[in-house]
Amino acid sequence: MQQDSATMPTAPGGASTGHGLDWPALFATRAERMKASEIRELLKLLDQPDVISFAGGIPDPALFPADAFGAALTSALSGDSKGAALQYSVSEGYKPLRDWLVTRMASLGVECSADNIMITSGSQQALDYLGKLFLSPRDTALVGWPTYLGALQAFNAYEPSYDRLTPLGNRSAADYRETAQGKGGPGGGKVKFAYASADFANPTGETLQASARENILDLATELDIAVIEDAAYQSLRYDGDEVPPLLALDIERNGGIDNTRTIYCGSFSKTLAPGLRVGWVCAAKPVISKLVLMKQAADLHSATLNQMAIHQVASDGFEAQVARIKATYMARRDAMLAALARHMPEGVTWTRPDGGMFVWVTLPEHFDGAALLAESIRIERVAFVPGKAFFADGSGANTIRLSFSCASEAMIEEGIMRLGRVVRGG
Repeated sequence: MQQDSATMPTAPGGASTGHGLDWPALFATRAERMKASEIRELLKLLDQPDVISFAGGIPDPALFPADAFGAALTSALSGDSKGAALQYSVSEGYKPLRDWLVTRMASLGVECSADNIMITSGSQQALDYLGKLFLSPRDTALVGWPTYLGALQAFNAYEPSYDRLTPLGNRSAADYRETAQGKGGPGGGKVKFAYASADFANPTGETLQASARENILDLATELDIAVIEDAAYQSLRYDGDEVPPLLALDIERNGGIDNTRTIYCGSFSKTLAPGLRVGWVCAAKPVISKLVLMKQAADLHSATLNQMAIHQVASDGFEAQVARIKATYMARRDAMLAALARHMPEGVTWTRPDGGMFVWVTLPEHFDGAALLAESIRIERVAFVPGKAFFADGSGANTIRLSFSCASEAMIEEGIMRLGRVVRGG
């Protein structure tokens, strides 16, 4: 039965109760900066069997150590351990896993203790916590141009400004400081941190060499800011020499981890399994102490059962698992680089990553990656990620990101050949 709006009941003050609540009017201002991820939307294409997807930067599920996890979960839920596996735990994380990570970090040149490590629900949670910890509205975060979209999404909620981090540029600390103050309005804003993915970055696949890392630390020291090191892909090196993490270089400069300004964010998602959502932060104790308080307020602790399973699988065969996935991904990277050389027209350039999961393609200036994607899916059934989403200022329309992690070498050849046809038609 329909009611005339004139006879519908009203709330005190005369507001109608016959319509849905105006939710946007109640949201905090930060909600306006929360946007849907283009990548998350594109992942839906993976369910369409006729689409060759270079979009999702995700591990190949065929490479997950499923049997090892099955055994680890059975063990965790057996005997005396099952109570701990299913019970509340400490916010810092499962102590045996943190102890394993102390050894792992030492192998990277980072001497630390378990008190310098907190377990997070993936490194994405760490980025959200760090944005919350450091950023007040109008403060400035220094990021790459382009940079990881998930970092921008995590930081955006805290209403910052962004400035371009150029490790090999010649901008002075004073210029960064003055720019931040100009963006901050009355009273000015402050530069709070530099964010960098130093190894095989998402989206470009590029690696910062030691000189660039030292420059970031120099700039951070002059500005007296933190450095957030996103090391999600650090284990996936296929070529070239290892470069010490920013945190290791920082320790060399300052004599110990508790004297450093670098915050290392690690993850098991790209090496063991993303679905368990286990990452970690390694940093000076004052930073970890604050993050633990945030963890207590947010979700109390990451799932203990998942941490126990990760610990057993990592302890029993982390290096063997990494070697296995590296061999597969390296072959796929090589296949993609070779296919791009065969099928892309003149005027198209791309990065040649030493590791990771991504190749970054720059098209001629007149191209728009989003329009190209629509055309590519419609005509050739090939998906990728338009590059514009990775730029804090919305530039980079003529760039695209290709991931080779989930496509076979035959699929890569076919998909790049099709994509080349679309580009030539543009």
